[in-house]
Amino acid sequence: MDNKVVQTVARALLQLGYQTVRFNYRGVGASQGEWDQGRGELDDVMSVLTAHRQPGLPFVLAGFSFGAYMASQALQQLSADEQPQQLVLVGPSTQRQVMPPVPPHSVVIHGESDDVVPLTATLDWARPQALPVIVFPGVGHFFHGQLALLRSTVVQQLQARGV
Repeated sequence: MDNKVVQTVARALLQLGYQTVRFNYRGVGASQGEWDQGRGELDDVMSVLTAHRQPGLPFVLAGFSFGAYMASQALQQLSADEQPQQLVLVGPSTQRQVMPPVPPHSVVIHGESDDVVPLTATLDWARPQALPVIVFPGVGHFFHGQLALLRSTVVQQLQARGV
């Protein structure tokens, strides 16, 4: 929740006029519970969506690293009339988790020099979907020194998609 990449993406969405919600998964920070290999964490995401999503209003579902995996999983749980206007995945955890396919208009951003999730893993996931991946040259998993560029890229990409 307090990760600088998560905060940067939230700021980009605020800049576009969205209300944002950041939260810790079970067992992180002062939250209750413990790590559940993604099962309970998906329940966490769905609970947050239930509590904060306003029916009839467009929303963006975004995540970083494991959070991107969780966002892609949550997308699978939503009915056709509950789908987000846009999905933003930054440094998605494509090596440690099995990411499902995502809509072709999704925004996927990855660092070329990511030492946590290799770029090749994300490209291997994206390739069969013909899904574009925006690559930040020379950038690692936490986008050190490139947060302003990350923010402006998210804003530009969503504006280009009419979000």
